[in-house]
Amino acid sequence: MYLALYRSYRPEIFGEILGQDHIVKILKNQIQSQTVNHAYLFCGTRGTGKTTTARILAKGVNCISENEKPCGVCEHCEAIKDGIFMDVIEIDAASNNGVDNIRELRESVKYPPITGRKKVYIIDEVHMLSTGAFNALLKTLEEPPAHVMFILATTDPQKLPPTILSRCMRLDFKRVPEILIKDGMEKICKEKGIEIDEAALRLIAINADGSMRDGLSILDQCLAPGESKVTREDVLELIGASGEEVFLEIAEMIKDGSTDLALMALDKALADGKDAKQFLRDLLAHYRNLLIVKFIKEPEDILNVSCENAERIKTQSDGISLSEINKAILEISKAMLEARWSTQPRVLVELCIVMLSEKESGLMQEVSKPAQKAKIEKQPKAEAEPKLAIAQQAEAKSAPEQKAESKSAPEQKAESKVESEQKAKSQAEPEQKSESASEQKSEPETVQTPNQEQLSEPDTEQQSVQPQGLEQQADSIVNQFEHDGLWMSLFEGDDGLTGRFNIIRTGAEIKTLTETEYIVSVSSEVIKNFIEKDKSMIEELLEKRTGVKRAIKCILGIQNDGEKSANIIDDKSIQEAEELLGIDIEVQD
Repeated sequence: MYLALYRSYRPEIFGEILGQDHIVKILKNQIQSQTVNHAYLFCGTRGTGKTTTARILAKGVNCISENEKPCGVCEHCEAIKDGIFMDVIEIDAASNNGVDNIRELRESVKYPPITGRKKVYIIDEVHMLSTGAFNALLKTLEEPPAHVMFILATTDPQKLPPTILSRCMRLDFKRVPEILIKDGMEKICKEKGIEIDEAALRLIAINADGSMRDGLSILDQCLAPGESKVTREDVLELIGASGEEVFLEIAEMIKDGSTDLALMALDKALADGKDAKQFLRDLLAHYRNLLIVKFIKEPEDILNVSCENAERIKTQSDGISLSEINKAILEISKAMLEARWSTQPRVLVELCIVMLSEKESGLMQEVSKPAQKAKIEKQPKAEAEPKLAIAQQAEAKSAPEQKAESKSAPEQKAESKVESEQKAKSQAEPEQKSESASEQKSEPETVQTPNQEQLSEPDTEQQSVQPQGLEQQADSIVNQFEHDGLWMSLFEGDDGLTGRFNIIRTGAEIKTLTETEYIVSVSSEVIKNFIEKDKSMIEELLEKRTGVKRAIKCILGIQNDGEKSANIIDDKSIQEAEELLGIDIEVQD
């Protein structure tokens, strides 16, 4: 029966393990000095050699050779390799994760090894054990019999209880360097008589992502057609990724503003079977490479590309400004986020390319939010001048009254005496009294002028306040865009999000916010119930992004008092905002 490459070429001794020298050194020294621990915990990502190293360690403690252990050729080593050694027990915790399974293990621990020196229990994916199973294993794991050794392997050590972690010697496995993956696959191809390009090996190693098993699986797929020679194009066709030259060409077209050519290149890549989401990831990686080469002189190792491609990337990076690279990275990242929820990711890829290549056109500047804010902030400056003039007039009018109030006591006494003399004189001369009355009657006319000016002030203020109200409405439109972006950003994360989160994302939006609350408008009671169920978690996510802790308040399009929400803008307000901003505004229900 045919065995997959990662099984048939599995390391059998410590010297064949790739990329884990720090762990090999520890284990070899412990076997040689006979100071092997009673419990080990092997942690690391998939395909880094955890289970393989556990088997080699089991060989080392049971090897009967007089030379370096394990030898890999003695009777015990061969039996462990074939999986028939009675004293090495492998347990899959994913399917044997109950308390009863651990109780059976505890019973078997009491019996001594049959043929070997130690009885070794290898528990793979140990983080899948239930809480009861962990508790049942604690005492045995802490003080096992002298002839028993436990080796636990996991890809997720964070799920293990601290009581388990404290009872084991933890060894962390690193991702295998790509150069070691490439050299290992090249050696295997030579043994099998397969001719493979250097570029093809490098591409497989890049897509292995530090996992030797993944690299061998991709190589196995490339060899499956039975061809005697494997090229880089064969690998590209298999894994559905585009080559570096495609992104060099598209980035050059984007820089030159050749939108039509860039879209045609995208169409050709997708027609060849490339995945749209993978294309976005690769395009983002290319712009990341353009960023790196601006600061590093010899970036071949960091970029994981050939020297020739690194030089081409360097040449292209010299012709693109740092700000353009930054904008491209942000725009592509935004498109990647939206593509996760879209059933038509190709449209988002095409829109992203159009936005990047047409960034200098008036169409892109017209929808620019900073330009909108600049128009809104410019108006209050012009309106501040009439308000300042009104304040100065009011201050000038109040000066005589303040002067009169600030007179000294002797002056006030003298004025009182003069007024009494004038009163007596007016009683003696009636004719003078009538003349004085006529003079007093004319005084209000002289005072009336400033009163009329004062009455005209509210009209001036009202004229300056009306544009302010329009600005607030326009600013609320801009803020609504920012609120939408904040709400959408909450659902960035792993692809393992439940369907309820996608329903919340599309069925609700932040209408406005206060110092203590987020007012969230929902489309139905079902969406409201979903939000209430995850309310605390959503509030924590909002606090992380804004730095301010606020509570969530849900409304069904209208507030509790029956009035319309403050952010609902009527047709007249929309028309005024369009005139102020110089753009067309469309309000959707």
